[in-house]
Amino acid sequence: MIGRIDEVVLDSADPPVLAEFWAQVLGGAAVGRDDDWWYVDPPGWTRVAFQRVPEGKTVKNRVHLDVEVADIAAATIEAEALGAVRHGELHTGTAGSFQVLLDPEGNEWCVVKPA
Repeated sequence: MIGRIDEVVLDSADPPVLAEFWAQVLGGAAVGRDDDWWYVDPPGWTRVAFQRVPEGKTVKNRVHLDVEVADIAAATIEAEALGAVRHGELHTGTAGSFQVLLDPEGNEWCVVKPA
């Protein structure tokens, strides 16, 4: 082992706004180190951080967060009320079900319910 994950970092045009969104999704508080670097410490998980970058998102994420929920439909509606956008239809398979969402800056993430 080389080390452990310290934090997962997302590039962002507006770190305070994105940190506040994810704090509402995952729990914890949006905390700013400075104008360009914000983070959330979700209960029971590693830090999720947001760093300001000048360029916008242009392609699909290579990494995304899966957020386990008890009710995908209810979680999707709640996430949309916070500013998420539904992306495509509900997917169901032998491993469970998931709904792809976009956060306020267009980053893909999923609400999931394992089988």
